[in-house]
Amino acid sequence: MEGRFNVLRSPQSHAHCISPAPYSSRSRLLCFRQCLPAPNPFLAKLSPPQRLFVSHGIQHQTPTRSALPRLSRIRAMDAAGPLDYEEEEKPLKIGIVGFGNYGQFLAKTMAKQGHTVLAHSRTDYTSAAARMGVRFFRDADDFCEEHPEIILLCSSIISVEAVLKSLPTQRLKRSTLFADVLSVKEFPRRLFLQVLPAEFDVLCTHPMFGPESGKDGWGGLPFVYDKVRVSNEGLRAKRCERFLDIFSREGCRMVEMSCAEHDRYAAESQFITHTVGRMLGGLGLESTPIATKGYEKLLEVARNTAGDSFDLYYGLFMYNVNSTEQLERLDMAFDSLKKQLVGRLHDILRRQLFGGVSSSAIDVLKENSSSVNGFVQDGLASANGNVEENSVSQNGADENVIGRRIDEVSGSN
Repeated sequence: MEGRFNVLRSPQSHAHCISPAPYSSRSRLLCFRQCLPAPNPFLAKLSPPQRLFVSHGIQHQTPTRSALPRLSRIRAMDAAGPLDYEEEEKPLKIGIVGFGNYGQFLAKTMAKQGHTVLAHSRTDYTSAAARMGVRFFRDADDFCEEHPEIILLCSSIISVEAVLKSLPTQRLKRSTLFADVLSVKEFPRRLFLQVLPAEFDVLCTHPMFGPESGKDGWGGLPFVYDKVRVSNEGLRAKRCERFLDIFSREGCRMVEMSCAEHDRYAAESQFITHTVGRMLGGLGLESTPIATKGYEKLLEVARNTAGDSFDLYYGLFMYNVNSTEQLERLDMAFDSLKKQLVGRLHDILRRQLFGGVSSSAIDVLKENSSSVNGFVQDGLASANGNVEENSVSQNGADENVIGRRIDEVSGSN
């Protein structure tokens, strides 16, 4: 019988009221009224509706905590009213696919902010993940069965399609949010919409920084995003905002733009930067005791791009339709610059031919002429098709003309 009864006790009256469980609203209220001493000064403090509720015990309302006497304690848990409180936001559960250099770079900050981070990759990064408080899974099925709220693809551009298709998405919740951090955006956007079920949300992002440029913090660095397919339903929309808040809390400059617009801007900035940086890296440049600030910045560009894999650079070219145009423009600009140099040299030769020069000046002119024309010939030899043949033959003819003119001036002197 003891398990079927609950006891209400008032410290003022020490009266006991035993009522069979479960309670009806009427029996619970009558029981409570009997536990109050009479007369009870507590009733004088209540509002008229509350006084009516306690006195007659016939109102079909649940008493709030403020309606109960402070000296009374409810022993039966089912007799208490609902608590009004705001539940604290739980940390996000983020699953990173591709736990290489960049995936670990992002995971450190996410874990530092208190989010639960899971990781999956073909290479075993168990030790590295453990050091930063991340759970690592070698098996994709085990990873997906943990039901991360957000899947963040951090694999390379050229491998992302194979990686996405290898994931057992049927083991994920239908409300999962898929996001990426690739340096191109139209390609993953089309891939997500083609491969993923319509129930999944899609967010395309590009943090415009990496482990080298973001090593001292993310403050002021741009973070580009496009909500390709994000449900307007409350919890899912809020989850997307909380994910973006990870980067805004670190001080990133949040930029919302379409994937197509991103690729157009990225080809003009990021692809050109990587191209020039790799060219400078190929020259093997080093700092000097008299290096200018501009030169040091060029060395920094070379160092930053050297830290990225060639797969990244190739992906910027292969999967952004705007990159080919930028490469052609870069080649045309370089070719135009070389022609300006050769043209200026021709002008100097003409003035010297008709104005008279010393033998020492001619020796210098010979040396500069041969080196410049050899440079032009070597540079243009890498062009394609008929343009290459015409350019090389033309520059060869120019070199012969320059050589003959120099010999003539030499002989006359």
